[in-house]
Amino acid sequence: MINATQLKVGNIVMYNAEPHRITKLIHITPGNWRGMVQTQMVNLRNGNRYEYRYRSDEKVEVLTLETHPLKYMYRQGDDFHFMNTETYDIMTLTADVLGDAVQYMIEELEVTAHYYGGAPVSIEVPNFVVLKIAETEPTLKGATVTSSPKRAVTDTGLEIRVPQFIDVGDSVRIDTRDGSFVERA
Repeated sequence: MINATQLKVGNIVMYNAEPHRITKLIHITPGNWRGMVQTQMVNLRNGNRYEYRYRSDEKVEVLTLETHPLKYMYRQGDDFHFMNTETYDIMTLTADVLGDAVQYMIEELEVTAHYYGGAPVSIEVPNFVVLKIAETEPTLKGATVTSSPKRAVTDTGLEIRVPQFIDVGDSVRIDTRDGSFVERA
């Protein structure tokens, strides 16, 4: 248990009896009032987002999660199969546990699984992944890099905006933190 003023972005806290990761944090110290900490959190079990304002003297339970490296093997419906690279055990995770990470799952991708109470509650993917473009609008003649971007869909189903010169079959590097196009790979 720590004071709310000691919280940092990335801490895992217990909120409403569920583990949550703090994604944004602002210390507020209004004139004559007591200070407070405004947080934005993501539920690690279901991906729901919450905002909560802690009083500065409020105690918060910070959790330490067990982590294990996993390698993504294949998908079967809504089930994603992984191999623990430490023990070589095969495990299955559902799309609910993976959350937004489903859009970045390509074979042989190495991820970090966070465990709470012996069960995986979230997956952390690398900051950048390379995906193939499966569908996009036709390229405009004479378009330059500074032209307006066009819509594209990757082979994993992720919808992104790409420059005009990107075509079907091209490999592109994607920033997994915000789902944006970085460069042609």
